[in-house]
Amino acid sequence: MKRTIVVTGASGTIGAELSKTLEKAGHKVIRVSRSSGDYKADISDIASLETLFKSIGAFDAVANAAGEVAALPFEQITDESISFSIANKMMGQVNLVRTALPYIADKGSFALISGVLTDEPILGGVIGTMINGAVEGFVKATAHELPRGIRINCISPTVLAESTAYHPYFPGFIPVAVSKVVYAYERALLGIINGRILPV
Repeated sequence: MKRTIVVTGASGTIGAELSKTLEKAGHKVIRVSRSSGDYKADISDIASLETLFKSIGAFDAVANAAGEVAALPFEQITDESISFSIANKMMGQVNLVRTALPYIADKGSFALISGVLTDEPILGGVIGTMINGAVEGFVKATAHELPRGIRINCISPTVLAESTAYHPYFPGFIPVAVSKVVYAYERALLGIINGRILPV
């Protein structure tokens, strides 16, 4: 069954590859990012999200590949760096679901993103571990309360093979190709699972 899928963070490495793959499979993709795409929106700004979903109209799924966190050694963490990270990767995704919910089709689906730091901390990754854990907790709990047969899952990728600039910060980690991350999104969006965290 072909679906209309909103991809937020569509200009990034994961979002761009996901959009391309879904279109090749015959789905209609609505690309969203802060500075380009079919629509422009910032997930850290709830008003921006409300305007986005009112403008789009009907759709079947939302796949998020956006969300920033500050990477700092513990002693350099500030209230501002924590607030920035919460507003972007945590509340940004929470509000993405909240604002899309009135518009998404019955039996629709959400796919959010966390990351390997939830279970495998790295130096300078305290905030990332905190935020990823919160996102995954949100997904596990919300899966029991979404109405109309709507599902929600979370993709948890390790460092991407294509993102070579980040490899020095992940010593000993085996990078994963973005194509494998896209498979996890497809499983979450198009399959039947609910409330799952999908490590890649």
